[in-house]
Amino acid sequence: MLNRVKCGGCGLRHQDSDRSNEIRLRRVTTAAVIYQRLHAAIVSLELKPGMPLQEKRIAEEFGVSRTPVREALLRLAEMGLVEIFPQSGTFVSPIPLSAIPEAVVIRKSLERTTVERAAQIATAEDLDRLDRIIARQRAHAALGEASRFYEEDEAFHGAISAIAGYPGIWTLVKTVKLQIDRARRLTLPVPGRMTTVVDEHVAIRDAIAAHDVDRASAAMMRHLGAVIPDVEALRQHHPDHFT
Repeated sequence: MLNRVKCGGCGLRHQDSDRSNEIRLRRVTTAAVIYQRLHAAIVSLELKPGMPLQEKRIAEEFGVSRTPVREALLRLAEMGLVEIFPQSGTFVSPIPLSAIPEAVVIRKSLERTTVERAAQIATAEDLDRLDRIIARQRAHAALGEASRFYEEDEAFHGAISAIAGYPGIWTLVKTVKLQIDRARRLTLPVPGRMTTVVDEHVAIRDAIAAHDVDRASAAMMRHLGAVIPDVEALRQHHPDHFT
């Protein structure tokens, strides 16, 4: 609870103001939780493109009023993850094909910087960190655990940014690649795809270990560039997911 402040003239505590601030803070926190849960469900395709999102049902699920739900949905709309139609309702957005090439270009530019720097300064401890991630990815691939594999994929790229000393770049990349991530969730279950990703990660790791900046950059560019042909093939199989 926020601290109560005495009024200089009357000596009374501003309980009403304090209570109002507490309610406002709780609402903002609740909206953030709802946003995070819906965000994760949309990106993972638990909530598929075109699915309706009913404010009343979400509010009941979280045990809150519609206000924080509405705030969360507005934020998701700003991120391009939901579409709000005043007369029809709110729906999970389709994946915009037109946004993916630009997102790939931006991601390549940012991650080229991190992998090149990592190749210059990576230590044995850093390489051990990447090896552990790759080992977990192999295990998840063998078991067909696409969701857990995806989490380790994120960890691999995040680790490279951290090794480079640029963790903020990874934070920015995660924002840029939202629509890519939704498409990639469809690619991972494709037979052989997870194994291919592991091989690409190994190539990046080996180039970093050799402190070969050019090879590390090229390996990362090949890895990140693979998403575009994958998406074109996906559009043929999942036309309802894309726009």
